[in-house]
Amino acid sequence: MKNYRKLTEFKQVEELKKYILEQNISLGLAKENFATAAKKEYKNNNYTIGNRFAVLPMEGWDCEKDGSPSALTKRRWLRFATSGAKLIYGTEAAAVMHTGRSNPNQLWIAPHTVGKIKELVTEMRQVHLEKFGRNDDLRIGLQLTHSGRYSHPNKSAVREPVTAYSNPLLDKKFHCSKDNVASDQDIQEISKAFVEAAILAKEAGFDFIDFKHAHGYFAHELLSAIDRPGIYGGSFENRTRFFRETAAAIKAAVPDLEISARLSIFDIIPYEKGSDNYGKPMDWDLEEYPYAFGSDKSGRNMDENLTEVVKFVKVLQDAGVKLICATIGSPYYNVHMQRPAYYPVCDGYLPMEDPLYNVSRHINAVAKLKQLCPEIAIVGSGYTALQEFFPHAATYALENNLADFIGLGRMMISYPEIFSDILEGKELNRRLICRTFGDCTNAPRNGLVSGCYPLDHFYKEMPECACLKAIKEKNKKA
Repeated sequence: MKNYRKLTEFKQVEELKKYILEQNISLGLAKENFATAAKKEYKNNNYTIGNRFAVLPMEGWDCEKDGSPSALTKRRWLRFATSGAKLIYGTEAAAVMHTGRSNPNQLWIAPHTVGKIKELVTEMRQVHLEKFGRNDDLRIGLQLTHSGRYSHPNKSAVREPVTAYSNPLLDKKFHCSKDNVASDQDIQEISKAFVEAAILAKEAGFDFIDFKHAHGYFAHELLSAIDRPGIYGGSFENRTRFFRETAAAIKAAVPDLEISARLSIFDIIPYEKGSDNYGKPMDWDLEEYPYAFGSDKSGRNMDENLTEVVKFVKVLQDAGVKLICATIGSPYYNVHMQRPAYYPVCDGYLPMEDPLYNVSRHINAVAKLKQLCPEIAIVGSGYTALQEFFPHAATYALENNLADFIGLGRMMISYPEIFSDILEGKELNRRLICRTFGDCTNAPRNGLVSGCYPLDHFYKEMPECACLKAIKEKNKKA
């Protein structure tokens, strides 16, 4: 392993501050008053959100084959609803059509599933009310997505990619070709599916939809389709046409449904495992890598101006978007940046740099976007890797206006009560804190349901736990 320390080695925040200073990592950490900033209500002309914590959308790989929520999905969603967060930002990544499902057990919002989804949303509001005494300040959204290049609609081990354009490196990495590129007519059909899904989301009782433009999925990939011919590629206007046309159609169909967006605000060149098991950029002989939206020309660094990102945020605002969740990169081709962790996932690589560097990289990029686009509310993400120091970083970000809300994803699987514990001034339960072991990813990457197998006794007792251990042991020997 590279020479950096794990967070479990630090007992006090001052120790961690000294370490990150030594490592030249820019990460703000508050010492106390964790509940004060998070308890502050967020108000606009239409609604109030009761605090500044958010649950980020997760995929459980645990829905029924027809796309409706299962008992496992219900357990997870109800835990989100009783977490203490007043913003359930996207709940789950829901496919808008069968061919765009990331796995055969992904949630699919469709006429045949909307009834069961509505029942679950209603129950979420009820359990929240029972625990916290009110739910008029709770906002629940549904993330709508088409998995594009990462679609596995029929078999978890068989990719059926639908790409926005031919990306030389991603095509090589994921075995795609020009035959997988969606036609303009295909894109228009995907747009119609988003509109139909939004109508159903309103019927199911969601307050808003989260239009996913992140992590290399289809809508995000269109933003970098500079080589694509026709009306959806080339110019910035063409590359944002899909969102503009789809958002306008959604507003026309359900004018009182709010639209949000999860946005990867910068991307980088794809990475792969090197001969030493550490990540390295894929070989690219040209000086410029033009396919990383929000990056510099080399594709290796964040664009200091975030020029096109800011332009796209203006497009979002013109479409009525008032809230976004800002993320970076992709878990498929630069996991070290998008999901920093001390332990690599089964198809990943060892981190080449201290994970705290990429946490800071994420937080600081969001802070810069907030500075450049102060009118739009931003949910910050990427905090789980901070483990027990999450409250310190979240408080610092809120106190210094680096973001309007602080969201957690992976941590919600092992420790959904972390928000309530912070808001009530309790000590964190160290036995439930996510340690970034990665089994919530390892399991689905091997066709099993996602869950925290190391820390959640519910998943520890499932037969899938033994199966996952056997798979990991086999991979280790190999």
